[in-house]
Amino acid sequence: MTESVSFDFSKLWDFAPATPYPHQDTDLLQQFFFLPGLREILMLRQVHALEHGTVWVLSETEGTQGKQSQDNQALGGLSTDQGFYLYGEVNPVDLRRAVQMALKRMQGGEWDLAVHPRCGTNVSVMMMVGAGMMLGTYFLLPRNPIEQVLGLGLASLTAVHISPDLGRLAQKYLTTAIPFNLTLQEIFPTMDMWGREAHFVRLGWQEWV
Repeated sequence: MTESVSFDFSKLWDFAPATPYPHQDTDLLQQFFFLPGLREILMLRQVHALEHGTVWVLSETEGTQGKQSQDNQALGGLSTDQGFYLYGEVNPVDLRRAVQMALKRMQGGEWDLAVHPRCGTNVSVMMMVGAGMMLGTYFLLPRNPIEQVLGLGLASLTAVHISPDLGRLAQKYLTTAIPFNLTLQEIFPTMDMWGREAHFVRLGWQEWV
C-alpha cells in the first residue's frame, strides 16, 4: 500500500533569507569591491524601496482605528541611483516628512513598505511569465488549432493568477533592499527626461563602520 505525498505550495511564499541588517550592503561592497557598478546597483535597490515606502506613507489616511494605508493611485515614482522622482500633487513639506518617516520605519523593521502592488517589477514579471508559458504551450501541445487556443488561454490565465505573488517576491528579494545606507539630501521640483513635472528626492549614501 502506497502513501500519498502532498506538498503545501503556500509554504513557498514563506521562504525568507537571513534577516536584513544595517551594514549588509556595506559588507557586500567590501567583499566585491572589484565589481564595477555594484554600488550603483545596491543604491538603486535601496532607493527603489524608499520610493515605495514614501508612497505608502503619503497614502496613509486617518481612520477610526488609527492610520490606514490605502494605495493612492494619484501618486507614482521612478527610481534612479541618485534618488527618485515623485509624481502627483504633494506638498514639499509633507513629502520631506514622508521620506524621513519611511526611512525611520523601514530601518526599524517595517520591511513590507518596500513592496508596492503598482511597481513596474510586477508588470515585467507578468510579461516574462506569460511569454514563457505561452511559448511552452505552443511547443508542448499538439499543433491542433483548438488545443493551441485552449492552451494559450490557460497559460494566460495562469500567468495572470501567479504573477502578483511572483512580482512581490521579485520586489522583496531582487529589486528592492532596506534603505539602511540612504540619507536625505534635498527635495526640489523638476521635470523628468520625458518632460513630466515631479519632485526629485536626492539621496546620499553613507557607509556603516
